[in-house]
Amino acid sequence: MTRWRKSSYSASDGNCVEVGRGVGIRDSKSPAVELPLSDRQWGALLHLVKAS
Repeated sequence: MTRWRKSSYSASDGNCVEVGRGVGIRDSKSPAVELPLSDRQWGALLHLVKAS
C-alpha cells in the first residue's frame, strides 16, 4: 500500500497535490487517478517547479 503525503503548503480547502514515494503524484480530490513518475521524471518536475 502506498503512503501518500500532502504538501505542507496545501490550501485548507482541499485543493492539493499528494505525493507517493516511488509512485508519483495525484490530486487529493480524485485519488483514484495517479500520475506515475520515475526518479528521473520526479527530478525534472522538481527542477521545473523550483525554477518557476
